[in-house]
Amino acid sequence: MFVKTNSLGDIYQYFQDRLSSDFTINEIKLMLKELAIKRLKIKESDYLSIKDSKLSESDLLFFRAALKRLQTNEPFAYILGAKHFYNLDIPVSAAVLIPRPETEELVDWILRDEDFSRGDIILDLCAGSGCISFALKDSHPETEVYAIELSEEALQLMNKSKKELNLDIKVVTSDVLSDDLSSAFKAGSIKCIVANPPYVLRSDKDFMDKNVLDYEPEMALFVEDDDPFVFYKAIANHAKELLAPGSSLYFEIHEGLARDLMELLDSQGLVNIELRKDLQGKDRMIRAKV
Repeated sequence: MFVKTNSLGDIYQYFQDRLSSDFTINEIKLMLKELAIKRLKIKESDYLSIKDSKLSESDLLFFRAALKRLQTNEPFAYILGAKHFYNLDIPVSAAVLIPRPETEELVDWILRDEDFSRGDIILDLCAGSGCISFALKDSHPETEVYAIELSEEALQLMNKSKKELNLDIKVVTSDVLSDDLSSAFKAGSIKCIVANPPYVLRSDKDFMDKNVLDYEPEMALFVEDDDPFVFYKAIANHAKELLAPGSSLYFEIHEGLARDLMELLDSQGLVNIELRKDLQGKDRMIRAKV
């Protein structure tokens, strides 16, 4: 056996001995706690009280496998299989981006500024894990939320997640770069559109963390340097067709391209364009109206 006893306390020592060069003690404690809560199906309040409890052989193997994945620099959210996002634990896998804090801020902006009513339709384009869709549906169950995505693996994950989270979003296969999306909905019928499309320039790769490049899906991250707004242009066109008059389009954006994107949206006929910074002081969100 790779630990002295099959107790959670010895598993913690095993984690500390092998991970302390890459993670702080607090990070190790938090990761083990989250893994234990999920694996052992316990409440957070019960965690400390079971440190001397005996674990099964399969549980021990689970924790050892998780440690080995951490040693390869795999993102913890993929190992845990979930990421906490706007009061929900969103299931994630290597098929989708891990939800980021700035995306939570985008959701918060929408929920603070939009007045949703029963039957309102919200479109979440390039939905990925569905984190935006699930957060909006959880906050406004009376709305109809459509999660639009092209990746088959991401679509399968969202369909599984909606059952696990008990949130009845509508998962739809569509390519936002095609005309199919606009033809799928009645013109002027949509209350709100939100999108977190691929926006990272390929030239940014040299400045990115290795665990992002090695593990998160390239399809959801990158655009070519010579056409960085390819998704934004297509989505803006859909918005003009689908949004009800006076309704809003929200984007998460590349911090270095905010002004250029605002000019583009203005040239496409959108109005009341507003830029917001995230909590790190970076230009990260835009809202525009039709």
